[in-house]
Amino acid sequence: MPRNRPFAQVDVFSADPFLGNPVAVILDADGLSGEDMARIANWTNLSETTFVLPPTDPSADYRLRIFTPSSELPFAGHPTLGSAAAWLNAGGTPHSEGALIQECDAGLVELRRSASDVLSFAAPEVIRSGELDEDDVQAVATALGVDRSDILGHQWVDNGPGWAAVRLATAQQVLDLNPDFTALPDAKIGVIGAHTEDSDHEYEIRAFAPGMGIVEDPVTGSLNASVAQWLIREGLAPDKYTATQGTAIGRAGVISITREGDQVWVGGATTICFSGTAFA
Repeated sequence: MPRNRPFAQVDVFSADPFLGNPVAVILDADGLSGEDMARIANWTNLSETTFVLPPTDPSADYRLRIFTPSSELPFAGHPTLGSAAAWLNAGGTPHSEGALIQECDAGLVELRRSASDVLSFAAPEVIRSGELDEDDVQAVATALGVDRSDILGHQWVDNGPGWAAVRLATAQQVLDLNPDFTALPDAKIGVIGAHTEDSDHEYEIRAFAPGMGIVEDPVTGSLNASVAQWLIREGLAPDKYTATQGTAIGRAGVISITREGDQVWVGGATTICFSGTAFA
């Protein structure tokens, strides 16, 4: 039987509320089936809706299931940060002070909380890497409306959702894109380019995911995580930088990237914009 369940809607990756990427969080999903969750996520029609459950791994603080309007994801970045913020705000107490462990279909994901309450997650290892096939690169160039020669680099950066990424020379080229993915309906493509030297941030990134029912994702933690792993590994980005995302669609996302040893951390602001109950 449906019942009232604690609920929060969290804005992630922007210091200005309502200018980041929202995630809906059902904080007590016990008793909901996967079909129930999928139906709720389709109804909220946000890029992701999450469901918090008791962990099955004793080292985890909670378990998270993550749904887009059309499918379930093993991992996603902004839902990880937003759900952690909602869980802590609702009185969740982690096993270790200043750190959290999230269990999800991709495994255990470590999070940490700074003295200023900014949350970061440890980027999970990619499950697919390496360059795209040349035919795929040409198809992506056509969909983006750029010349093949404009793509300076390309890589599978899939840590669960299925991302591939291409690199353009400048942030302005990224912002000027007006893609048409009619011929690539299952695409999940990230595009990154460098800001000018006088910018406060190093890169602009955009995420196009018609394959997940999302024309353009406002701010994308999973993509930024795996793109950072790629660029830093190849010596194309510094160990610490910030990227902006969502500019082209009226958002103001800022993603902080830091490499410490072999680990890349992805962080950003979180704001709980709505809280209450969901009848589900």
